[in-house]
Amino acid sequence: MTRQGDFVQLLKEQGYQLGGPYREGAVSVSTMLPTLTDGTTVFAMKYNAGVIVAGDRRATAGNMVMYDRTDKVLELDRFSVMAIAGVPATAFEMARILEHSFKYYRRSQLQDLSFEGKLRALTKLLKENVPAALAGTGAVVPVFAGYDQQRETTKIFFYDILGAEFEGVDHAMSGSGSPTIRGILHYVNRWGEKPLHQYSEEEAVTLVLRLLTSAAEFDSATGGVDREADLYPVVKRITKDGIHTIPQADLKVAFEATVLHHV
Repeated sequence: MTRQGDFVQLLKEQGYQLGGPYREGAVSVSTMLPTLTDGTTVFAMKYNAGVIVAGDRRATAGNMVMYDRTDKVLELDRFSVMAIAGVPATAFEMARILEHSFKYYRRSQLQDLSFEGKLRALTKLLKENVPAALAGTGAVVPVFAGYDQQRETTKIFFYDILGAEFEGVDHAMSGSGSPTIRGILHYVNRWGEKPLHQYSEEEAVTLVLRLLTSAAEFDSATGGVDREADLYPVVKRITKDGIHTIPQADLKVAFEATVLHHV
């Protein structure tokens, strides 16, 4: 019998299986498929009004740039986002399932799914995707951020490919450019002029642009900013009022004023 409000269980009962079947003794997919597309780099950080979530736009396949306009910060409902690093095809499918699952729950139960329920839903999908992740065809390492309506606070969580869940108290990141960003954020948050949770939105956006520019300097898979193509990262803020996307025009102004021409 279908559990009321559980969209993922409903999909299972209809025969849906994330990642597809994997049989013991099957030919290794690594000998059958070309290099898979990967998405990098994403991160989330606290600021004085909530959480800023950002991601570069580049998707790569080995040493090739496949696409430079990827949106890796995906809105799941009005209070939560999933920032993706890993195989975009699998990550986008997870995001669509979660988006419809949250919507299904809200319509069937006449209330939003709890923040803990959202975390469990993502963990469940990641665990079901383990065979694909271990086979090298569907690894996803997301960052989840949102506003907890019950506790009236914003939270950040990150995961490994097996679905283990960890809370990032002040920040979390994923993807090939994440080591650079992690080191800078740790330094700024601990020894900077003030901790991250005291940053204004303007200061947080400036830091985001500088972080992705730094990551792009040391990691070829991170796109950074491309002024000639007018390409800037995807940056969203999450507060008690919901999710707001920072316009590209605002990012351009901030980049030119505080990153490009800053002395």
